[in-house]
Amino acid sequence: MNASTLQTLILNALPGAQVSVEDVRGDGAHYTATVAATAFAGKTRVQQHRMVHAALKGHVNNNVAVAIQTVVAEK
Repeated sequence: MNASTLQTLILNALPGAQVSVEDVRGDGAHYTATVAATAFAGKTRVQQHRMVHAALKGHVNNNVAVAIQTVVAEK
């Protein structure tokens, strides 16, 4: 798993989102993902995070940690 793959998975699930993924330790196992999407409008923070987790489901295993920050993007 790498940052580019994570970014692509999120973008596929949330088209038009602005996604930034960083490998914070440089070990390919610890990432931060910042996602800004209009699709988050009207959703709670938990719902927003669930949307991002759903994008990664089945692709990220127990050996990869992704800290997620979400923001409602302006139209």
